[in-house]
Amino acid sequence: MGNVNCYLIEVGTGYILIDSGGSNSRKELVRELENAGCQPGLLGLIILTHGDFDHTGNAAYLRRAFGCKIAMHPDDAGMAERGDMFVNRNKPNIIIRNLLPVFSGFGKPERFGPDLLVHDGDDLSRYGFNARIISIPGHSKGSIGILTADADFFCGDLLVNTDKPVLNSLIDDLAAGHASLQKLETMSIGTVYPGHGEPFPLPLLNIGST
Repeated sequence: MGNVNCYLIEVGTGYILIDSGGSNSRKELVRELENAGCQPGLLGLIILTHGDFDHTGNAAYLRRAFGCKIAMHPDDAGMAERGDMFVNRNKPNIIIRNLLPVFSGFGKPERFGPDLLVHDGDDLSRYGFNARIISIPGHSKGSIGILTADADFFCGDLLVNTDKPVLNSLIDDLAAGHASLQKLETMSIGTVYPGHGEPFPLPLLNIGST
């Protein structure tokens, strides 16, 4: 959706959506869901990798229109609830803080409280998805990834691949970001699906030099 990736996963007779894009791409998102056969009533769960508005902007709308639930980490839930991407983050200057919701299209109708709070290690099999939640703070405190049994890893905005696979330059806590990279190095991961850019095999990311 624009420069943000949303991933639709077919699970049994329904679907799970990883991230929802920004509200300014809503028509495109709904069209793509419909083209994939994901109609209202078939979308069971939206998993949000973090609280940034370009990833959460359509979650509240989809919950109303498709009857789904929203899951995210509690450390980022305040961003969606209050319409403030800097809840639980280092604070920017007041001008940026006030203008960002205007330019992102995240107004009061887009605010929401998650239905499910997920944590490191949570199993998603009860939703028909053979995968688990991996906590990967750095871009934000509540950033999560989703690791499937097939070794696919949806990393949110910890990593990007718009030019080459790298640690995101927009990091709230650099030490936490590097710790998350080291954590990934201990896991069996095949393909990484970032929030921005193309999927890539994890070995393309030289973690030791990032």
